[in-house]
Amino acid sequence: MTPARPAPTSRRALKAIVEDIRACRICRDAPKGTPLPHEPRPVLRVSTTARIGVFGQAPGTRVHASGKPFTDPSGVRLRQWMGVTNEEFYDVARIAIIPMGFCFPGLDAKGGDLPPRRECAPAWRARLMAALPNLELMLLVGQYAQRWHLGTDAGRDLTSTVERWREIVARPGGPVMVPLPHPSWRNNAWIKRNGWFDAELLPWLRAAVRAKLVTFT
Repeated sequence: MTPARPAPTSRRALKAIVEDIRACRICRDAPKGTPLPHEPRPVLRVSTTARIGVFGQAPGTRVHASGKPFTDPSGVRLRQWMGVTNEEFYDVARIAIIPMGFCFPGLDAKGGDLPPRRECAPAWRARLMAALPNLELMLLVGQYAQRWHLGTDAGRDLTSTVERWREIVARPGGPVMVPLPHPSWRNNAWIKRNGWFDAELLPWLRAAVRAKLVTFT
């Protein structure tokens, strides 16, 4: 018997995981704490060929409505940071988009987004990451993704982590991980205070992203 080719098997495995995620209702039916107050709508974009991964927090209200990640002003800014077009950003064969919580978590009393649901990452993260064999560059957008994927290499807060970006991207083994603040307008003051982010990190990021896109086959 001719052995099965590994690539199709990986695609089938990833398809099965995504189907399970889209059917997931644990945040509503078996929650850790208060149940999700609305119907879950998991949002992610993945492929076995993607070399770049964008790892954010959780969908906001606009993304919950559209079902497509980063269809909001934060997405516009993130694409500017990466130096990519809309078409490149949403080319799932090249760029995977995977929030820490797949569903919109709701709003807090001040109208801001709640943190990603606690049920989501423990239930799905390890299995999903194992099915993404070609990731080479991971953008860790915000503290939740940084704490999960960097572990003890994450700092005490977002600033202390992103300030060490050169050290973090130089870690040996595995995909290159790049810590970033969230591209929300709420971080405008942080970006203004930390001029090195725009002057040093973003040029490096754009070059790294472009290199992965150019060499994609």
